[in-house]
Amino acid sequence: MLASSRLISKRLQSSALKSSPPSSASASASASLSCAFRDSLTLSPSSSSSSSSSSSSSSSSTFSTKAAQSKSNGREAVTFLGLNNLSDNQGAVRRGRRVGRGIGSSKGKTCGKGHKGQKSRAGSGPSPFFEGGQTPFYKLIPKRGFKNNLAQPMVPVNVGTIQDYIDMGRLVINNNDNDEDYVLTMKDLVEAGITKNSSIKHGIKLLAKGRERLKTPFKIEISRASAGAIEAIENVGGEVTTVHYNKLALRALLKPHKFDIIPKRARPPPKLMQYYTDYDKRGYLSPDIQLKKLQKILGDADPASIVGDDRDHDDSKKDE
Repeated sequence: MLASSRLISKRLQSSALKSSPPSSASASASASLSCAFRDSLTLSPSSSSSSSSSSSSSSSSTFSTKAAQSKSNGREAVTFLGLNNLSDNQGAVRRGRRVGRGIGSSKGKTCGKGHKGQKSRAGSGPSPFFEGGQTPFYKLIPKRGFKNNLAQPMVPVNVGTIQDYIDMGRLVINNNDNDEDYVLTMKDLVEAGITKNSSIKHGIKLLAKGRERLKTPFKIEISRASAGAIEAIENVGGEVTTVHYNKLALRALLKPHKFDIIPKRARPPPKLMQYYTDYDKRGYLSPDIQLKKLQKILGDADPASIVGDDRDHDDSKKDE
C-alpha cells in the first residue's frame, strides 16, 4: 500500500510540472498536495503496523524479561528430547523417485532404463562374475581336494578337560548312590557344560591332551577314543569303551525326554564294524569286552563252565 501511494504522488508531481511552468509557488503547492495525499493513503497501514509492532514489542519484551531472569539466576533454558519434538535430521529422509508417470517427469515410459536390451529387463543385468563370454577366472583355476560326503566329524574332548571339570565339581563321576560302576556317557559331558547338544552331530572323540593332569579314575562310554587317551585313563584305573551311536540312538541318548519308548541301539554299519570289534580301540563288540560284561553279570562263576553246561543240556535233549 505504501508503494502504491508513493507511485501516485510521483505521478501527481510529474503532471503538475507538465501542466504549468516551473515556479517556486507551484512546486511548493504540488509538494504539499502530494504529501497530504500520501499521508491520507498511508493512515490505515500505519495504524495496523503500529498495532502489530506493539504486540510484537510486548511479546519480545516478555521474552527478554524471562531471558534476563534466567540469566540473572545463572541458568539457561534447556529443551529436553521427547516424543513431541522427536524428528529426523534435515534431509535424512528423501522420498523415492516415482517413475513411469509420464514424459514430463523425465522418468516416464521406460523409467530411465532405455529401450530393450538386457539391462532394461528385470533382474538387473548379468552376473558380477560374467566376463563378457570369455572363460571366467574361477574356471581357469585347477581344482584341489574333495569333500567327503561320508565323513563323520567328531567333537574333540581332551582327558585334561574332563579332569578339570571333575576338580571343579561340575562333572560327577558317581551317581547319587555312590555306585563305583557308574559309567559316564556323552549326556553327562553335555550336562557338565563341556560341549553342547547342538554341536554333537555324530559323536565325541576322546583325545589325550592334558594326560599329565589326569588323576581320577572313571569309566566312560564314548564314540571314539585315541590310543593315548585310552592308555592315560587305564593307567589311573579307569575304563574306556567305544560305542556306536547312529543319529536316532544319539538323539535318544542326549534328549530322552522326547521319546515315549527309548529305541534299541542299532549295530554299526559294515564299514565301522572293524573299528568296534577291535579291542585295541576298546570296541564294545570285541570279544574281550563282551567277556568282561558277561563276567560282571555272572559274578564269580566261570562263563566257560556255564557255556559248557548249556551245551551238555542241549545234547541231552537231542538224545531224548
